[in-house]
Amino acid sequence: LGVAWTYDLNSNRGIEATPIVHDGVMYVTSSWSILHAIDARTGKELWVYDPGADKAVGVDACCDVVNRGVAIKDGVLFLGVIDGRLEAIDAKTGKKLWSVQTVDRSKPYTVTGAPRVVKNMVLIGNGGAEFGVRGYVTAYDADSGEERWRFYTAPNPDKKADGAASDDIFASKGNAT
Repeated sequence: LGVAWTYDLNSNRGIEATPIVHDGVMYVTSSWSILHAIDARTGKELWVYDPGADKAVGVDACCDVVNRGVAIKDGVLFLGVIDGRLEAIDAKTGKKLWSVQTVDRSKPYTVTGAPRVVKNMVLIGNGGAEFGVRGYVTAYDADSGEERWRFYTAPNPDKKADGAASDDIFASKGNAT
């Protein structure tokens, strides 16, 4: 056994992504949510997508400006961007199809986790609890990026309903009215 090829992600920052391979193409993210498409057989770069993440959010990232990967469905890649966006990218061309802001940018949220696809929804969470924000998971329509539902992982500190899928559960526990 030996090394068949190497590929330089051009970063001196943290790299924590698990690559995925689909139809002979390896997709891997690097720091600042930059997405690379590489021929898995040869190591040749096919394209690179840089979402232009807001570098000011780096201070809010507990574990460096990492990204933990993408999800794929029907030729579309789904990328969480550190500044809170969820983006759909054409897997063949690397062109952005849609983008939605998933967090309140006035608060110290980040998105470093890999999205997950369930049926025709893309699920994404967020980071920032160590800085006092509430966590949640949101489902977006895979075709349009329209929000389908949101579920908070902790009750509203003001014991108010959020208008989210989690309201009934927290109300039944006496945490929201």
